[in-house]
Amino acid sequence: MHRLAPAREHVIGLYRIVIGFLFACHGAKSLFGLFGAKSTVAVGAWPGWWAAVIQLVCGALVCVGLGTRVAAVLGSGSMAFAYFTVHLPTGLLPIQNGGEAATLFCWALLTVAFIGPGRFALSNLLTRQRTSAPEQDHVRADELAS
Repeated sequence: MHRLAPAREHVIGLYRIVIGFLFACHGAKSLFGLFGAKSTVAVGAWPGWWAAVIQLVCGALVCVGLGTRVAAVLGSGSMAFAYFTVHLPTGLLPIQNGGEAATLFCWALLTVAFIGPGRFALSNLLTRQRTSAPEQDHVRADELAS
């Protein structure tokens, strides 16, 4: 076993939390004018408002680790869409067309979708509670029988 293997799940969890938080902030900036935004997107405007909602919701879900893989795939796809429809028409490379954030979020979220949530995910806690509850009931029944 590799000497860094015990830390792997912790690093994956921290990576997921940071990526999710930054993605949610990206959406909050567009929706609510936070974090130095010069303006907000108009409610219901296609595609900007919808993209910002996806960023906020999926980013929050990825950050807390609930529905992580689905939220990460949806967020990654929205960033791929943004790159190909908004950025690519103005230049080939992300450094030329201002698409660095879209590209980085797309690939970072795709990585999260494939690797999974790692440690510190709310879904891990919920799964643990669901699987331990029947075991506890079984133990109590055995204790009562004796």
